[in-house]
Amino acid sequence: MQAIAQASGTLRVATRGKGFTDITGEVARWLGAVEAGEGLLTCFIRHTSASLLIQENADPDVLRDLADALAGFAPEQAAYRHDSEGPDDMPAHIRTVLTGVSLSIPVLGGAMRLGIWQALYVAEHRSAPHTREVALHFIGSPR
Repeated sequence: MQAIAQASGTLRVATRGKGFTDITGEVARWLGAVEAGEGLLTCFIRHTSASLLIQENADPDVLRDLADALAGFAPEQAAYRHDSEGPDDMPAHIRTVLTGVSLSIPVLGGAMRLGIWQALYVAEHRSAPHTREVALHFIGSPR
């Protein structure tokens, strides 16, 4: 029986305002650095106005259409009670509820078991650039 290993870390992600930042490569490098073998990777974004998602990485129109759909679900022009942080804040909270703050990704052979067209993204729902923190945790067998 092989020993179980755990590793945790934090990825700091600079966003440019509303949109999607691909962090697949950075997370893959972290898995390599912690010598992950087979197990489960948990990613958790430590914010309430940004989220994590796995989405297509081939056609940029997918991300544009997704941004348009999220804007339609939570428009900035609505009359929200919570508006002390600006007109983009409450819609950002709603978009985060719709997309989620954590992901569980299988790891096999030291690599995320993503589909060929999948990438891991930080979704920034605020207009201004931010630095977001993504907590990473791997549990499983070492390489």
